[in-house]
Amino acid sequence: MMSPSLLMFLIFIAITLAITYWASKRSTGAGAYFAAGRQIKGWQNGVAVAGDYMSAASFLGIAGIIAFQGYDGFMFSVGWLVAYLTVLLIIAEPLRNAGKYTMADVLAYRLKPRPVRAVAALSTLTVSTFYMIAQMVGAGALVALLLKDSGISYSAAVIGVGVLMIVYVVFGGMLATTWVQIIKAILLMAGTFLLSILVMFHFHFSFSAFFDAVGQVTYHENGKEVVKDFLQPGLRYKPPYGALELISLGLALIFGTAGLPHILVRFYTVPDAKTARISVVWAMALIGSFYIMTTFLGFGAATIVGRDYIATHGGTNMSAPLLAQALAGNIFFGFICAIAFATILAVVAGLTMSASTSFAHDFWTNVIHRGVERKAGEEVRVARFAAFVVGAIAITIAILLGPAANVAFLVALAFAVAASANLPVIVLSLFWRRFNTTGAVAGLAVGLLASIGLILVSPSLMAVDPPTVTGAARHLIQAKAWFPLENPGILSIPLGFLGAILGTLLSHEPTSEDKFNELLVRSNTGLGAEKTSAAH
Repeated sequence: MMSPSLLMFLIFIAITLAITYWASKRSTGAGAYFAAGRQIKGWQNGVAVAGDYMSAASFLGIAGIIAFQGYDGFMFSVGWLVAYLTVLLIIAEPLRNAGKYTMADVLAYRLKPRPVRAVAALSTLTVSTFYMIAQMVGAGALVALLLKDSGISYSAAVIGVGVLMIVYVVFGGMLATTWVQIIKAILLMAGTFLLSILVMFHFHFSFSAFFDAVGQVTYHENGKEVVKDFLQPGLRYKPPYGALELISLGLALIFGTAGLPHILVRFYTVPDAKTARISVVWAMALIGSFYIMTTFLGFGAATIVGRDYIATHGGTNMSAPLLAQALAGNIFFGFICAIAFATILAVVAGLTMSASTSFAHDFWTNVIHRGVERKAGEEVRVARFAAFVVGAIAITIAILLGPAANVAFLVALAFAVAASANLPVIVLSLFWRRFNTTGAVAGLAVGLLASIGLILVSPSLMAVDPPTVTGAARHLIQAKAWFPLENPGILSIPLGFLGAILGTLLSHEPTSEDKFNELLVRSNTGLGAEKTSAAH
C-alpha cells in the first residue's frame, strides 16, 4: 500500500508537470521563455520571489542550525530576514528599467558588452551552482529519508530531483518556474504556520513555558549529557573569531541577496518598475513572516524532538520534518516532507533558469556571436541545452558531498560569492559616473576569485559536521585552514569593491557621459525602458 508521504510527493509532481505542460504552450520566443512575456503581476511575482528565496536552506537548514546551535543559529534567520531591504532600496527598480533578461544587461548598457558579459556569465554560473548544490543535498537527504522503505538511495533521490528540475526549465521556461514557485510558497507558508501553531500547542500556548524549555536543552556531547541554554550566544560563534564570523555572515546575507542571479531575473518578468517594487513589498511580507516562524521550528525541534534523536535520524537538515512527525504523526510528516520537496524543486528550477539564461543570452549570443542570433530560436535552444549541463554538474557535486552537509551553511557561501562579485559592479555601474569596463571586469574577477579562494582555504566544509565530509573532499581539507573564518564576506566583499574601484581608476578608458546620463534617467524613471528591452 502506498504511504501518505509518497502519495503527496506524487500529487505535487503531477501538478507541477501539468503546469509545465501548460506553460510550454505559451513559452514560444525568447521573451516568453526567459521573462514569461513580462506579464506577471506584482503579487504573483512577489509570492514567486518569496518562493525562490525561501529555499531548502531556509526550511531545512536554518531550522536545523537553530535546533543544534540555538541563538547563534537564529542569526542566520536575521540575515535573511533583513536582506530584502537592500533589494528594495537599491536594486529592484533600476534593474527592471535598464535590463532585459540578465544582470549583465545592466552592466553592458554603458560598458563594453563582450568582456563584461563574459565575466558576468561566469559569476552567475558559479553562484547558481553553489546555491543549487545546497538544494540538491537537501533534496537527496529528504527523499532518501522519506522513501527509505522503498530502497531509494540518496544518490538516486538527487538524480530524480535533478531530472524533474531540468524538465521544468527545458519545457516550461520562466512561466512554469514562476507558477511552481508560487504554489510552493503558498504550501511552505501554510506548512510552517501549522507547524509553529503545533509547537505552541505543545507548550499550551505559553511563551514562558516555551522559552523555559529552550533555556534548558539536554543532549549528549563528547559522550556526556549536557544541559545548555539555547537562548544564550556562544554555541556556534565562539572566541576568538566569533564576532567576526557573525559580522561576515551578516554582510554576506544582506548584500548577497541583491547579487543573486536567480532573484534578480525575477524582476524582468513584470511589466514595469512600479510592479517590481510592489513585488518586493509582497516578498518582504512573506519572507519576514516565514523567518520569524523558523524560530519555532528550530527551538521546537531542539526541545520536543531532541538533538540526539535528530542526529541519528537524518542529521540537522531533518529537524523540521522530524518535528512534524513528533507533533502530528506520519501523515503530517509526509505533508511537511512534500512541502520541503516542493521547496527544493521550485528553487532549483529558478537557479537553473537563471544559469542557463545567462549562458545563452550573455555568453553564447552576446560574447561568442557579438549580439547576433544566427537562427530564429537559437538562444532558447542553447538555454535548454545549458540547463542539462548545469543540472548534471549540480547532481554530481551533491552526490560527492553527501547528505549531511548543512544546506543553510552551503547557501551562505553562495551569498558571499554573490555579494563579493556581483553587487559591487551593479551598484557602481548604476551610481558612479567614472566607472568603466576595466573596473567592472576587475570587480567581478577579484570578487569571484577572492570569495572562492577564501572558501577553499577556510574551515568552511568542515565547520558544521566534520565526520560527514568523506572521500576526496575530506582529504583536500584536512590541512589547517589559512583563513580562520567560515564565511569570507567580511574580506571578500571589500576586495570586490576595491578591485572595481582600482580597476577603474588605474585604467585610461574613456567614459561615455551620455550613456551614463541615459542610464541614470532610465533606471530611475523608467523612460524608454520598454524600448530598451525590445532593442537589446
